[in-house]
Amino acid sequence: MPLRYLTAGESHGPALTAILEGMPAGLALTEETLAADLARRQTAAGAGGRMAIEKDRAVILAGVMEGMTTGAPIALQIKNLDHANWKGREVPAYTIPRPGHADLAAAVKYGYDDIRPSLERASAREALRHA
Repeated sequence: MPLRYLTAGESHGPALTAILEGMPAGLALTEETLAADLARRQTAAGAGGRMAIEKDRAVILAGVMEGMTTGAPIALQIKNLDHANWKGREVPAYTIPRPGHADLAAAVKYGYDDIRPSLERASAREALRHA
């Protein structure tokens, strides 16, 4: 079975969720292993000041038992510890796409006048999930 993944959530939303399907049973996988990989992004090339303060931690919700994959889809969640600072905040409309991001493509694909929905899905966190 080929690997397939789905993601849901926005950068400034309460959490990001990922489902990974196609991992064989019997592979070692722990939240600590994932934490080491997430920590690498904080010092990666192009990492900005924001990345240095984010303390993302992936929680394994399904597909792993006692540190071993079960063969079922793996569900992961990364809570946004900064969500309370963004919730309900008035933000002016964004209309100018950022170079090197997916803003313009999403605006065209989904017909956005305000490109904030694409900004939320084309953030540093989103780039990490697609790396």
